[in-house]
Amino acid sequence: MTDLSIPVGAANDASTTEFSHVKPGDTPWRSDGLRDFFLYRDLGVAAATHGRVIAHLVKANMAPEKGTGWHRHEADFQIVIMTKGWAKFMYGDQVTLVEAGDCVHQRPGIVHYLFDYSPDMEYLEIVSPADFKTVDAPAPCEVPAPSTWA
Repeated sequence: MTDLSIPVGAANDASTTEFSHVKPGDTPWRSDGLRDFFLYRDLGVAAATHGRVIAHLVKANMAPEKGTGWHRHEADFQIVIMTKGWAKFMYGDQVTLVEAGDCVHQRPGIVHYLFDYSPDMEYLEIVSPADFKTVDAPAPCEVPAPSTWA
């Protein structure tokens, strides 16, 4: 990881943002993220913004069995940009197919459920703050069964 630590301000404290350049081989795919059926690759943004924002790549690691469950995030901002494959989310009682090239802005506190995805699914997730919390939520409706991988 290239980190030139150039602050954008007079002092290097939590109010500044540092320069960061992360190449594909700089950070490993890790299995210790929020969901064990996904892999996560840190893009250096949380460190560069002193925890104000996180950006990471997320990709499928195992076939969908039960999905994420109904939940919401305690976050000020969250977007998902699908870079490969597809995923199916529930937002309320609506199935939403998110395909490569799509961008979803999940408003703060929206209750959702990622229940199905392709073997090649990969997305960029950007959330603020970096240490956002995930809270289980009551199910507003039934969720379709996920597909099976061949």
